[in-house]
Amino acid sequence: MTEQDCKQDDLQKKNGCTLCPRQCGVDRSRFAGRCKVGSRVKLARAALHFWEEPCISGESGSGTVFFSGCPLGCVFCQNYPISAQGFGKEVSIERLSEIFLELQEQGANNINLVTGGHFVPQIVQALDLVRGKLTIPVVYNSSGYETVQTLRLLKGYVDIYLPDLKYFSSERSERYSHAPDYFAVASQAVREMFSQVGAVRFDSNGMLQKGMIVRHMVMPDGAEDSMDILTWIVENLPLDDILVSVMSQYTPFYQSENYPEINRRLNQKEYDRVLDWMDCMGIENGFVQELSSAKEEYTPNFSLQGV
Repeated sequence: MTEQDCKQDDLQKKNGCTLCPRQCGVDRSRFAGRCKVGSRVKLARAALHFWEEPCISGESGSGTVFFSGCPLGCVFCQNYPISAQGFGKEVSIERLSEIFLELQEQGANNINLVTGGHFVPQIVQALDLVRGKLTIPVVYNSSGYETVQTLRLLKGYVDIYLPDLKYFSSERSERYSHAPDYFAVASQAVREMFSQVGAVRFDSNGMLQKGMIVRHMVMPDGAEDSMDILTWIVENLPLDDILVSVMSQYTPFYQSENYPEINRRLNQKEYDRVLDWMDCMGIENGFVQELSSAKEEYTPNFSLQGV
């Protein structure tokens, strides 16, 4: 057993699972953890996806692998059938590795691991199985709510990090994700991600090969929080070496109806206020959206495609 194997084993078994910041301590070989899944990889979809940032999806699509379960549990989650309600199919590590190669054969620009933090040891094992065969970048698409210890297991395996920075305010993160420590955790995670992959690097077609895109989705009644997030990015990350994606696609899903202040779509005035602050802060490298991006049809259809 290698040192890496020992670290993975420690995070899952010794005192129960400690892979994510929830530190639930559950023996996931026997029971579901706070993430709502056990230790066997569970997937909901593996298919080409065309709605990521242009340098991720390109014309051929991003090879997205959607993992079931989620430690964060946002009340507005657009993927709630798989994150909160358990939809998905259990697969072996060998099957996961085959899926990576199948997506590559379909012409994917990259392998895009969506919300896989609670399966990091299994992902690492699957990537080991395709070493030398998988030649496209590996993207780690994350809520940002990750421990540095678990992220370090991915060093050398992930080429591109795609973290969210959802909230600055602990009050908002507690209300909508039951995680008052969200920003304290996510800000450290983002720093760790950048330390692993460094400055953005593109191929001759403008497709991202290495680096990090920090994402932030502006929420209704959340412009001030968004501005605080952007200020933190400017003060703590090298703007010339990263990309920043400020999204307007918020759509009220799942339990949003229980939170009147977010049970609506973003309006143009709110989004423009954040974009004005983005300009004021000198953030030039990145992406913005049209409000028309906030459509339910952009939400993936979870039907076990490719699983």
